[in-house]
Amino acid sequence: MSDLKIGFIGAGQMATALAQGFVRANILPAAKISASDAYPAATDKLAKDLPGLKVASNAEVAAASDVVILAVKPQVMPAVYKDLAGKLANKLVISIAAGISLEKLCAGLKTERVVRVMPNTPCLVGQGASAFALASGATAADGELVKKLLSAVGIAHLVDEKLLDAVTGLSGSGPAYVYLIIEALSDGGVKAGLPRALATSLAAQTVLGAAQMVLTRGEHPGVLKDAVASPGGTTIAGLATLEDRGLRGALIAAVDSATKRSQELGK
Repeated sequence: MSDLKIGFIGAGQMATALAQGFVRANILPAAKISASDAYPAATDKLAKDLPGLKVASNAEVAAASDVVILAVKPQVMPAVYKDLAGKLANKLVISIAAGISLEKLCAGLKTERVVRVMPNTPCLVGQGASAFALASGATAADGELVKKLLSAVGIAHLVDEKLLDAVTGLSGSGPAYVYLIIEALSDGGVKAGLPRALATSLAAQTVLGAAQMVLTRGEHPGVLKDAVASPGGTTIAGLATLEDRGLRGALIAAVDSATKRSQELGK
């Protein structure tokens, strides 16, 4: 894969996370990556972060790349269609634009070799959670390539396209929910008397460790939760407060709201 050339249309946060993740995982060197963006500051920052990366126009990025990753906001996609429609022959196109269906992407770009992906920003540290769906013109080999790229920066699941809006609501937006939880746990620690740096470190490591337990033990989160909550102890007292304040319902509603917003963006 080191001979692969990847181009990013859009150089924002998600493109940065993926590009840096690919380089960090030794998928390819920065010199094999090119990027374009309507805002020069975005490409300038990406080029500074990844010395050797080439900054170019949309058309130049497409022409120079084997894989073209569309990392733009959904509302920018019509301008991308205008620039690239009919210019992507023999290119694998990966879209990470929330809500834009494969049908619309294929029609707008005038190619059927398209894969729709929903990654998330922890790709930057090799802990991404991604899902992807293939258009009719994308081959099994294309799917394997996408899985290898995404697996280099985390985990990746092939899914039916109809599930991608829910993926967006859960893992796509989910890091922000977790950051809020970590911040709140840290605030709780500070309220209880801990120094801020210590409280944040303990909160973040606790979330990391608990997540790793879920992934490695193969047990239901409820079973792991019950193992921590001894009768009459501190944990069950805290859990009762979380239930009383509606944490569970709030998180479920957040995923539902983000899923619906993803569906709206695709219309």
